[in-house]
Amino acid sequence: MKKTIFIALIMLTGFISNAQIKSASIQASGLTCSMCSNSIYKSLKKVSFIENVESDVEKSIFTIKFKENETVDLDAVHKAVEKTGFSISGFQFVMNVANLEAKDGVNFELEGKKFHFVDVKENKLNGDVMFRLINKNFVAPKEYKRLKTKLVESNSERIFNITI
Repeated sequence: MKKTIFIALIMLTGFISNAQIKSASIQASGLTCSMCSNSIYKSLKKVSFIENVESDVEKSIFTIKFKENETVDLDAVHKAVEKTGFSISGFQFVMNVANLEAKDGVNFELEGKKFHFVDVKENKLNGDVMFRLINKNFVAPKEYKRLKTKLVESNSERIFNITI
């Protein structure tokens, strides 16, 4: 019995260590020039768990690669953009998952974060999957207003609402 539990723990540890948010794509709003873009770029580069940032000035999109084996704080990424005086109008991220049951209204926890699926058809997810974060401050205000009734929010814990 102890041997079975030990093997299960080893397998679970392998899954947890491989499950990681790897990259993100952020669309910022309110940018009017390359100096605005540069301000966000510099702010994101200062975030400790971000390895690399690339910017597309014309589309106001920032592509971020996160450091391997480091915990990613999605709220810290938001704060890095917000402190420059701009906001996020779109936030997508790639997370590596294994046999993740996806279904509208289902919750799961990964990397110490709680996620809630919104408007997702039943599916089993494996490998690198692109998710779209739809919490307030991660989408345009108009879209948040449209989605608000479908989102799960809590005063006691942080829940990230996502769709595929």
